[in-house]
Amino acid sequence: MHGLIEECLRSVPEVVHAIARAEGLVPRRVARAIARGRIVVPANPRREHRLCAIGEGCSVKVNVNVGTSGTRCDPAGELEKARAALDEGADALMDLSTGGDLPAIRRSILALDVSVGTVPVYEAVRRAGSAVDVDADLLFRVIREHCRDGVDFLTLHCGVNQEAYAALVDDPRVMGVVSRGGAFHTVMMAERGEENPLYAEFDYLCEILAEHGVVASLGDGMRPGCRSDAERLAKSTEYLALGRLAKRALSAGVERMIEGPGHMPLEQVGYNVGMLKELTGHAPLYLLGPLVTDLAPGYDHVVAAIGGAVACQHGADFLCMVSPAEHLALPDRQDIVEGTRVARIAAHVGTLSRRPDGAAVRHEEAMGRARRGLDWDEQFRLALFPGHARRIHVRDGDLETCSMCGDLCALRLAGDLLPACPKPPGEDDAA
Repeated sequence: MHGLIEECLRSVPEVVHAIARAEGLVPRRVARAIARGRIVVPANPRREHRLCAIGEGCSVKVNVNVGTSGTRCDPAGELEKARAALDEGADALMDLSTGGDLPAIRRSILALDVSVGTVPVYEAVRRAGSAVDVDADLLFRVIREHCRDGVDFLTLHCGVNQEAYAALVDDPRVMGVVSRGGAFHTVMMAERGEENPLYAEFDYLCEILAEHGVVASLGDGMRPGCRSDAERLAKSTEYLALGRLAKRALSAGVERMIEGPGHMPLEQVGYNVGMLKELTGHAPLYLLGPLVTDLAPGYDHVVAAIGGAVACQHGADFLCMVSPAEHLALPDRQDIVEGTRVARIAAHVGTLSRRPDGAAVRHEEAMGRARRGLDWDEQFRLALFPGHARRIHVRDGDLETCSMCGDLCALRLAGDLLPACPKPPGEDDAA
């Protein structure tokens, strides 16, 4: 995987053929999209795992965050949550641990068969003791260690620069800075009077990433933390910086994706996605949410799914799971399960909107036919979460119809009176 952009400029490597088969795409077009920076494949050559292609033409992928905190540090529990996320269909994991033996926790997550990301500045702050004491040498040393451990993608808050900090001061926000990494870099700049080293030494950062074949996930450190902050200046200032950095990374042969954009009104989601895509040369876009209301703590996973589905309709490629515990607590295993399922639904809806002639649509059509025929086994086979659906159906007995309608089932009453729609070609391919 080292130098995938360069490989795709010369030929169509075997890994691209594998991705094309999995996604139902033309290999040469996939190679061209990788070379243009529109698809990334987070796959550090130091470890093998199933591939996850993110970007133009690919199905929407889901990432799940796990990790310890200084308040709750249970590495075995985090590993259990990671496995639960994979069981529910997560395509990638991020280890956001800030408590305990961070390298050991990271290595346990890296042993799983999945693309894994991290946020190196978290570990740098823990080693230094405070954000103020993190210097460039320490930060780059931690980044290199994560790369050598086999991490596939790194969240790097390169766009949190002095210009973005000035925008925070000039145009104050209700929530200030809500990104943990963004806050660390803001404190570093404010207290030390220096530029963010990830921005000031971006070319050096690209050298490290290119050497190790690691994807840069350019972080949204200035993302708005509430709807009221969605139109404040700092977010747009960071957008412009990320656009410039995305182009520089691509020129250096570094795969990169863009993170964004936090909390915002639903009607602003499409505009923000479009602006980020335009500014960054249509780099793959990785979103937490967007969260489109601030008034549903305990259901923020649903709020994020609403914003995420709309974002995917406008071009977002990668959704980060938001759990029911968002803004409230470190998620437990059930929070991870529920959040992953809801994120997968949003991703599936997003895939339907961007690939209207793809396998996901044929899958939907097959479900409609199974429901008309009251074929419960087929319905469960086609369902995103078969076990959950089956448990609900049988709780009132293994009935021919659902217990909602019973003997007044519309399908039974009118089904024989109406002709069945012809089966479209290719439906048997529904996955």
